[in-house]
Amino acid sequence: QVQLVESGGGLVQAGGSLRLSCAASGGTFSRYAMGWFRQAPGKEREFVGAVNWSGSRKDYADSVKGRFTISRDNFKNTVDLQMNSLKPEDTAVYSCAARVLGNYPSYRPSDYNDWGQGTQVTVSS
Repeated sequence: QVQLVESGGGLVQAGGSLRLSCAASGGTFSRYAMGWFRQAPGKEREFVGAVNWSGSRKDYADSVKGRFTISRDNFKNTVDLQMNSLKPEDTAVYSCAARVLGNYPSYRPSDYNDWGQGTQVTVSS
């Protein structure tokens, strides 16, 4: 089991940028695939992006492709989500998640074993 803590959320104007970070502890971080998900009020949890254990494979939701970038640092035990060209529809609570099957980033929340508490991102128009 790994503990995850997100940071970096906040309020930004449309077109702006934010960088979220997820810090892991209590496990062997390099074994895990890591995912980012978001949930807006009244909506289902939505896949944003994911990265395999080495960082060699990354997948993104179509809605964020070309605007968001995932990166991980297995020495610092962190995974970041760089968000550019933000839109009001990106407003949500963003959570990171860890998956034991490290070579397989997944878009399904049920495939992830451990979750952070989330950080709020609000994009104003």
